[in-house]
Amino acid sequence: MKFLDQAKIYIRSGNGGGGAVSFRREKFIPNGGPDGGDGGHGGNVWITAVDGLNTLIDYRYQQHFKAQTGHHGQGRQMHGGKGEDVILKVPVGTQVLDEDKETVLLDMDRAGMTEMLLKGGNGGWGNTRFKGPQNQAPTYANPGQEGQERWIWLRLKLIADIGLAGLPNAGKSTFLSAASAAKPKIADYPFTTLAPNLGMVDLSPTERFVIADIPGLIEGASEGAGLGTRFLGHVERSASLIHLIDGTQEDVVEAWRIIRGELDAYGAGLADKTELLALNKIDALSEEEREEKAAALKAASGKTPYLVSGVSGEGVKELLRAAWNEVRKTRGELSRVDDEDEGVVETPGGWQP
Repeated sequence: MKFLDQAKIYIRSGNGGGGAVSFRREKFIPNGGPDGGDGGHGGNVWITAVDGLNTLIDYRYQQHFKAQTGHHGQGRQMHGGKGEDVILKVPVGTQVLDEDKETVLLDMDRAGMTEMLLKGGNGGWGNTRFKGPQNQAPTYANPGQEGQERWIWLRLKLIADIGLAGLPNAGKSTFLSAASAAKPKIADYPFTTLAPNLGMVDLSPTERFVIADIPGLIEGASEGAGLGTRFLGHVERSASLIHLIDGTQEDVVEAWRIIRGELDAYGAGLADKTELLALNKIDALSEEEREEKAAALKAASGKTPYLVSGVSGEGVKELLRAAWNEVRKTRGELSRVDDEDEGVVETPGGWQP
């Protein structure tokens, strides 16, 4: 299935049905009078967040959604039926934006959330409604009320507990495949990942969280270079970020500074998230190189980097444990003060990537 994280669509609610002009004409009943029924209510446009979807690809092939017009009233005071509603099913985490693509109208951030986007028009009154002492045979009825219409944007922001950030070929996809059951595309050239990938990490039956791997960033991404920052929205909801640095490159500090600069330029609170710094691909480094590059990163960032290898699995468990603690803080299960004393809790039976 192709990944699509934004789509522009046209929505329109149904018009109300028109009221009927009718008179009762039956044998042996003189002066029957008016008996036109009311028109039915036009259909509404709804949006609902459902589990099991992770893309907006359905809205690439259909961009127009129109609810049904209410049925018209008929004689014998028969009222018209309500028009059929339109229900837009979107993945959890989808935002509804105005046509300007900036104003957020709705944030569908939980499964089952359902909201009305447009209300259908009211049905018109039949001529029965207008009869009275002064006008016993009205010959007019109301038309149905017009429905509403507008263009909107749907923008998906994946809901993940942990986000992966790094330069192209930093080993994010390899790390994701080692840490979860996800099978992202892995190759030895930049921009292998062209769309976000999600992976579920199972540390134990009660310790599970989701990691999002986004396409790699390059210097100038905030100004549109490379794939730009289009996919950074998918890690805005993350508890923290795992920043992977390719340990085989010459200047690991510069690699760290480039990504930090792009996170600052993007905004939306990404630069303020807890950063778990990891020196990746240590299976290709000697002990001296590991110590030298880890010390350089610590001097620049003020944090001791985790030493990991997505290929061999070395250090992956420790990094995932640290990520799990950050998830627990976000969920309110662990305070920022107490986690200093908690340390690493071993998974019963052990865990292997």
